Formats: sequence, structure tokens, C-alpha cells
Amino acid sequence: MLSHPDAVRETHEDYIRAGSMVITTNTFGSTRQMLEPAGFGDRVEMVHRDAVKLAREARDNVAEQGVAVAGSISTEPPGFDRDAFLSPEKELEAYREAAGLLADAGVDLIALEMIVETTHAALAIQAAQETSLPVWLGVGCKKRKDGTIVSFDHTELEFVAVLDALIPMGPTVVNIMHSEIGAIPEAIDMVRQRWSGPIGVYPESGYFTQPYWNFVDVISPADLATEALGWIAAGVRLLGGCCGTSPAHIKALQAAMPELEAARSA
Repeated sequence: MLSHPDAVRETHEDYIRAGSMVITTNTFGSTRQMLEPAGFGDRVEMVHRDAVKLAREARDNVAEQGVAVAGSISTEPPGFDRDAFLSPEKELEAYREAAGLLADAGVDLIALEMIVETTHAALAIQAAQETSLPVWLGVGCKKRKDGTIVSFDHTELEFVAVLDALIPMGPTVVNIMHSEIGAIPEAIDMVRQRWSGPIGVYPESGYFTQPYWNFVDVISPADLATEALGWIAAGVRLLGGCCGTSPAHIKALQAAMPELEAARSA
């Protein structure tokens, strides 16, 4: 955002050209609780407003159909250190600040992403809902070696416990995001047992070794589209990709729309 804004705009444009109908602002790591300890506390507002501006510019430049801009907020702590979270009062204010800036700058919805526990997540949901915008809850999961579906980052925490704590807070959409593809069918079932509203899936592929994503054994665009047929048949209505995926994956989903529509009505 600070050094290469044109690259951010161009990336949004690539995804829109591929067929994306929702793009997320480049603000996943931009809450005050992340930027201030890194020495960028004076740029929190600028980063959020510029991120929305770039996404909206990309939409204006290349969109041929309606494209929504989702304001991304995560509950990641400073330096990804779980012991470095702010006090609950300051943490809530950080989420309120981020959500308020995104809403004021013109996003169409708030996308809470990489939600992997319950305490910090509840604060973020509260702050997002105070904007009166639609709130998309993005939860991450994976399959433990014993077959249990657990939180993506807290393997001692079962996925159902996250759902049971957060779904009653009333999100607009529940997205299974940044999740292992092999865990998604069971995760969809768990969400459907607790949620009658819209469900989305945008999985990850590859793996992360700080500070880079490793594009290793990434699912092919064609295979992602094939997997999505089963997700749609199970009730999913929003599809996309998280880390490791590319515009080519979105293009493949768009190309498979006739088959996906058929799976929806089957």
C-alpha cells in the first residue's frame, strides 16, 4: 500500500477481468494493533482509505458488471504473536477504527477474515456490525491427523466450537476461507447444521513460511472448479480463492458457471 499502490490496483483489475464479483481491500494486516507496533501508527487511516480508493478505481476502470468491494479486517496480533494482543478495550477500538474507516471510505461490506478463535473474533464482529454494513464471517479450518476438523491456527480448538460461538452473533454470510481443501466438505456440513444463510468457500493452497507464501502443490484451476461442484451441491453459494490461488482460478470458476448452476439446481 505504501510503496506500490499501482500494483495493488492492477491486481484488483486482474481479478475483476478474470470474473471476480467481489474484491477485498488490501487491509488484512492494517489494524492499529498490527501497524502501530511496527512503527506505522500514523498511517492507519491513510492505508485504509487508500486501499478502498484503489479497489474502487479498479472497479471503475475495468468492471463490466456489478463488483462489490469488501473491506477486509483480520484479528491477527502484532507480529503474529498471540501474547501481544492489546487490552480488550484497545483491541475493540482498533477494530472499530478499521471498520469505521472502511465504511466511511465506501466499501460495500465488511469481510472478517482468518477468524480462528472466539474471544478476539467476537470483538471484531461487534465492531463490524456497528457499521450497519453486511458482515461476512470468514472462518479457517484444517483436518488434524486424527481426522478432527479444527481451527486453522489453533489445532486444540475444534471448528464446531468456533462456529457455535460466532454464528449466533448474526453475520450476513459465513465463509469457509483460507482452509485446506480436504477439510472443506466436512466443514460445510458443520456450518449447514448451524446456519441457514448464505455459505461461501474460498480455500488456500500451498503453504506459508514467514514472510512468504510458497506456491507448492497448488491445486490447478481446473481441479478447483471440479471441487467446487461438490461444494455447490452441498449448499455453497459464494466461491473464490485465498492464498495460493490466482486470477486463473477465478477464471476457471467463471468458465464452469454452467456446470456450477446445474449443480446448484440438482
